Amino acid sequence: MQLVIVESPAKAKTIEKYLGKDYKVLASYGHVRDLPPKDGSVRPDEGFEMDWELYGDKQRQVKAITDAAKEADRLILATDPDREGEAISWHVKELLAKRRALPKDVQRVTFNAITKETVTKAMTQPRELDQDLIDAYLARRALDYLFGFTLSPVLWRKLPGAKSAGRVQSVALRLIVDREREIEAFTPQEYWSVTAQMAHDGTDFTTRLVTFDGQKLDRLSIGDEGTALRAKAAVENGAFRVETVETKPHKRNPQPPFTTSTLQQEAARKLGFSASQTMRVAQTLYEAGAITYMRTDGVQMDPSAISAARAAITERFSGHYLPEKPRHYETKAKNAQEAHEAIRPTDFTKDRYGSGDEGRLYDLIFKRAMASQMASAALERTTVTLRDGTGQHELRATGQVVKFPGFLAVYEEGQDNKSDDDDSGLLPFMKSGDMPAKKDVNAEQHFTQPPPRYSEASLVKRLEELGIGRPSTYAATIQVIKDRNYVRTEKNRFFAEESGRLLTSFLERFFQRYVAYEFTAGMEDELDDVSGGRQEWKALLEAFWRDFKPKSDEVMEKKPSEVTEALDEFLSDYLFPPKADGSDPRLCPKCGEGRLSLRGGRYGAFVACSNYPECKFTRKFAQPGGSADGGGDDEALGKDPETGLEIVRRTGRFGPYIQLGEGKEAKRASIPKDIDELTLEWGIKLLSLPRTIGPHPETGNEITASIGRYGPYLAHDGKYARLRNTAEVFETGMNAAVSMLADAANRGGAGARTKAEPIKVLGAHPTSAGEIKVMAGRYGPYVTDGTTNATLPRDQKPEDLTAEQAIALIDAKAAKGPVKGKKKAPAKKAAPKKAAPKKDGDAKTAAKKPAAKKAPAKKAAKKEAAE
Repeated sequence: MQLVIVESPAKAKTIEKYLGKDYKVLASYGHVRDLPPKDGSVRPDEGFEMDWELYGDKQRQVKAITDAAKEADRLILATDPDREGEAISWHVKELLAKRRALPKDVQRVTFNAITKETVTKAMTQPRELDQDLIDAYLARRALDYLFGFTLSPVLWRKLPGAKSAGRVQSVALRLIVDREREIEAFTPQEYWSVTAQMAHDGTDFTTRLVTFDGQKLDRLSIGDEGTALRAKAAVENGAFRVETVETKPHKRNPQPPFTTSTLQQEAARKLGFSASQTMRVAQTLYEAGAITYMRTDGVQMDPSAISAARAAITERFSGHYLPEKPRHYETKAKNAQEAHEAIRPTDFTKDRYGSGDEGRLYDLIFKRAMASQMASAALERTTVTLRDGTGQHELRATGQVVKFPGFLAVYEEGQDNKSDDDDSGLLPFMKSGDMPAKKDVNAEQHFTQPPPRYSEASLVKRLEELGIGRPSTYAATIQVIKDRNYVRTEKNRFFAEESGRLLTSFLERFFQRYVAYEFTAGMEDELDDVSGGRQEWKALLEAFWRDFKPKSDEVMEKKPSEVTEALDEFLSDYLFPPKADGSDPRLCPKCGEGRLSLRGGRYGAFVACSNYPECKFTRKFAQPGGSADGGGDDEALGKDPETGLEIVRRTGRFGPYIQLGEGKEAKRASIPKDIDELTLEWGIKLLSLPRTIGPHPETGNEITASIGRYGPYLAHDGKYARLRNTAEVFETGMNAAVSMLADAANRGGAGARTKAEPIKVLGAHPTSAGEIKVMAGRYGPYVTDGTTNATLPRDQKPEDLTAEQAIALIDAKAAKGPVKGKKKAPAKKAAPKKAAPKKDGDAKTAAKKPAAKKAPAKKAAKKEAAE
């Protein structure tokens, strides 16, 4: 028997069909081992020795592989054809060797597509494991571990609220933060455009003023309304004739087939997919044999695929759409390896595959690959210049006509930021001397715009341009900074959150070299040298660690106050920008005496007055500028009728609240967001919480209503029911409260709260289409798609779980099938009763009595375990 190891069960099922009865194909379900998430997993002082730990959820699968390997004559490692695939094969081989289950004949095969022809051909061309690729994996894994596990503890102790840092993720975050800074520093510039709507031979078209008073204009030349109105009047009063008509042919060539990064970019633009969603769907298509391997930076296609694409073009279009010679592409991306083909369909006779997201992504891949081998598009660009009688003013109109669509008949690449200048409109036929009719003249005010925030597509593009990270890791990198809440997305654009901005500032101030774009890109070059056998991997780690460890130790020795002072100075321009009236931007707006500075607290950074505790002015870190609306002004609502003390509305670093009294005896209550207008009556109500509704009619214990961390709720005997709004806290009566608590208990079982909120939502499962949620269960966190529940490994933090990891856990659990109920052990027959001894003091009887009492206890234990 020949044992074949691949990553996924879907891939295993497909390949086993191709290979026949002599082969057994098992899936590893991705990586089987990783570095334990604790100190000492990589030991620099011992030559960068590494400890590996089996994933908790892989025990059963590894046992199945081990058992099969013991009976196999040959082990074929057929994991993915990249560095990660090589690493998985290496891990499997090492594990089997440790368990003394490694067959004598071990071979490595790779294939770029899961088709019968490709797979069977690969089996005839085995090779050894590529040690250079394995070394590159080891170097990258150790590097990321040392970076994260050395730097993260520094963050936890010196930067409250920070969660983690990573070699690539921190640089990707810096890109987003830097763009935010560019936008904030941007000063809009006013400019005006003058256009004339004209018509000729029944066709309307638009012209722009390009020369005024004999001076050529660029976009910013007309900078005020007065000049714009004079220019408008000149156009209105002028008689414009066609001076020149210039027609130029223009060709557009097709783009190469997709690489990993260009597929992520285009799927984001055209389908609205996130990078992780794109890779998840592409993985499904690859495992089904529909497309070639989706982790690649190569743009070339196999000669047989090019021939198939050309045949498909000939079948669908006329011969004009097929270029004389096949097109060959070379990548322009930095650090490209070009080890694999571009992403393309495995069969060009199939223009459709699957449905839903799979169908849409396949359509994109198919059209891009086919268009890459089609003829260029032939266009004609026409420019018409019109001049008035004085010769001092000129208008210009541009238009574009597609003479032959070529590849545009199939596919046109999307754009992240479209230009305002539209020259694609049609123009009427005109010749020199013609005088088109002038219908309307407009002068419009504009302002220059700041650079746009990054979308997933443009961020991936920028990372690739800088040579930071690898295309196959972009999806995971972006997901991490989202999951850490360092950024948020609005309308598919990234906005830097307070925590992300503070973390980036900390790293720029204390670890500037390690978040520099050039350093991170240079490290990628060195890692590529390792994979190419040009550099020794431990030498790379040695050079990195020699500088990084002392730097991290130096920062760790600093007091938190020293770190805060350094950040206060570093962020001075952001937190305390100059004021228009020239006054001191650090002067406290509340007491007028103290100076504002950055402080660190348990929940993050904030700005506070130096006169604390006499002056309690605070402002959130994310509210730069020092204006009073940042949160220092108190508002008296009135006096409490019971105590006679003032109830004051205040704003702290966690939001608005009300306070009754001062010092340790003061009562405080947060102000719910659904209160539109805060009055004294509302203040008294909020400070009175929790509200006692009355004794429960069944238990006699009190039912209370209050507002907690997750909103308004009812409570009774450790059971809870959620209320819809703040008003219900004060309006819900006994009957309604009893009913709500009963409904909540019925929905969740005895002693249950209201329906549990997910810890995290990760999108739709690619197979079941159910929404993937990370939940807090009775026996620990688990992930579910609504059909299958999978427990998280002990070392996996639920908030850190990625979509890819969740899918792997769910698929692994589903592959095992439903859990079969344990059969109860048959009850043992009772031993025949012995005659009771006549004497109570009989020594034998005393010795036997305890044994007779144990039998019922054992049965009870078995029953409990079965339940």
